[in-house]
Formats: sequence, C-alpha cells, structure tokens
Amino acid sequence: MKQLVNILLSGGGTGGHIYPAIAIANELKMRMPDAKFLFVGANDRMEMEKVPQEGYKIIGLNISGIQRNLSAKNLAFPLKLIQSLIKSNQIIKKFRPDVVIGTGGFASGPTLYMANIKNIPSVIQEQNSYPGITNKLLAKKVKKICVAYNGLESFFPKEKIIKTGNPVRQDLLEIEDKRKEAISYFKLDENKKILIVLGGSLGARVINQTIEKNMNHILKKDVQIIWQTGKLYFDEYKKYDNVDGIQTHSFIKKMDLLYAAADIIISRAGAGSISELCIVGKPVIFIPSPNVAEDHQTKNALAVTKNEAAIMIKESELDNFQKTLDELILSKEKQKKLSRNIKSMALPNATKHIVDEIEKLIKRAS
Repeated sequence: MKQLVNILLSGGGTGGHIYPAIAIANELKMRMPDAKFLFVGANDRMEMEKVPQEGYKIIGLNISGIQRNLSAKNLAFPLKLIQSLIKSNQIIKKFRPDVVIGTGGFASGPTLYMANIKNIPSVIQEQNSYPGITNKLLAKKVKKICVAYNGLESFFPKEKIIKTGNPVRQDLLEIEDKRKEAISYFKLDENKKILIVLGGSLGARVINQTIEKNMNHILKKDVQIIWQTGKLYFDEYKKYDNVDGIQTHSFIKKMDLLYAAADIIISRAGAGSISELCIVGKPVIFIPSPNVAEDHQTKNALAVTKNEAAIMIKESELDNFQKTLDELILSKEKQKKLSRNIKSMALPNATKHIVDEIEKLIKRAS
C-alpha cells in the first residue's frame, strides 16, 4: 500500500450520513496515521459544522435536493447540480484521492459521480433498507457497496454488495455496566421505569406533540421521561423541564449513558438510529418519519418489526400510541422478547468491516 494515501469522503445533510463518514475516517486514520483526509459536504448543512469539530477539513458544494412538492426551489436544481459537478471535479483534481467514500446526502452524488468518471476507486455505504435514487445510479460504477440489510440485490449489482452493517459509536458496545453511572448522571429515580424519547438531532414535531399530549398519562404509570426535543423545538418544550419526572434536552452528548439508563425507547427510524438500537438491545417503539425520500424510515422500521424485534406506529396511527405504550410498559415478557430479538440483529463491527474493504481497494490501486 502507498505510504501517503489521500482519502476523500462525502456525506451529510443529517447525522445519519455524517456520523458514519466520521466513524469510517476515524478508523482509517487509526490504521493509516499518515493519510490525508478531506470531506465534501453541502453548504449550509450540519456537516459544515460537525466535521471540523472532529478535526477534519471540509469543502462545501452549493447543492440541495429536489423538493418533493411543487416548489420554485426546484428550478434552481439543474444549475446547482452543474456547479457542484464542476466544483467536485476541481476538488478531485487538486486533492488526487486514492479512494472516494460516499455515505449519502446531497453532496455525495456529484462527488462520487466525478470520481467514477475519473476511474478512482469508490465505495458507497448505504445505511437504509431501501436506497435512494442517487445511490442506485452510482451503484453501476462504484467498486463496492457496503449495506446494513439483506435483500438489496434488487437495487444493486449482487457482486458488489457486502453486508457490513452501519457504523455506530464505539462507546455503545459496552453499556451493560453503565446503568448505575447513567442513573446518577441524569439524576433519575432507579425505582421507576425510564422512557427515552428521541426525534433526531433536529427533532420531530409529531413525536414531541404526542409526548406532550400523553405525558400526564405516562407519569401516572410510574414512568420518568428523558425527552430529547431536538434543537428546532427545544424552546417550545423546555417549560416541561420543571415538571417532576420529565427532563427536556435539545441534544444529548452522552448517548452511551442515555441508552444505559433506558427501559423503553421511542425513536424515529433513521438507519443510524436503528443500528445503534440493535446494539443497545432495549425495547423500542419506532415512529418513522413519512417525510423522507422513498419513505425509507418506514421501510427501515419494517425490516426490524418483521423479526418481532420492535414495535412500529405510523404517524397516521398515533391514536393507538397510548394503548401500545401501556401494553409494553405492563408486559415484562414483551420487553424481554423485543430486547432479545433486536439485539440479535446487531452488527457491532461494521466500521472495521467497511474499512477492511476500503483498504483492499487502496492496495489494488497502488
């Protein structure tokens, strides 16, 4: 393998695309301390803040997705795409990467497309059970496609697919012994059940509204709530932080302790969240967002629930929320079954397996 390796990564828009890219970069950096890294993201998206915080350089493209509804913003898309392709070409020409890795998001498409034109080895890390149109198109030219679910042969060339799982935070691999620390950290009552509510880093309006509507009923069940509202909605819901048995947070950094404290978790069904929850092995109720491309959160949740490893409530079915949650709180057998089954789906060594494949490509190209 070359002594000096240049590695280009592109992914962003949401934490589900950003954190896998960072996890892959960290593993590569550990194995190849002399390698150079460069990220490509989308201007004004969260990767432009999160990636530099992790110590990596990032360049932004003026790219955004196509709006699903009729919008004047779509008129600017062709121009933005052309500009992004040109800039991606310039970045690749200057940086001269040995490999290009895409984890999804707006900037990933133009970056990998230009890499493929230049015959630079490239890898897609597909987090979802149902891939978006960009990765379907890119799949024809990339060398490897690392996936987290079975059954993606109908979307990608079978010979390119490797089931690795999704990268997750390494501190989640050993949370069993952190329960006491977690109870202390969050100042919880160890004699009461602990319900964790997650709506993603930005938050989920419908989940927040559902918890607000049902919180008094939940508290009467001798349950305490740690409620991550997301930064978009924190100001609206922080008033409930004064209610006994409820904590509201904009964002929670110590996710290992949060999961260690949990008895039951309510969550969106982003691919990264599901991969983490499989490792954590706690009873989960998924409320997937219907407002994402290809409705992939619903498809992700179905891939888990078909194994009787979680419960799913669609937003259109939230009238059943109280009944479903009550049944889960009252049934220890159901809690154990869900925990056991979701834990069996965990792929804890995903990051290492993905990087193994990337290293093979670099060796072949050198």
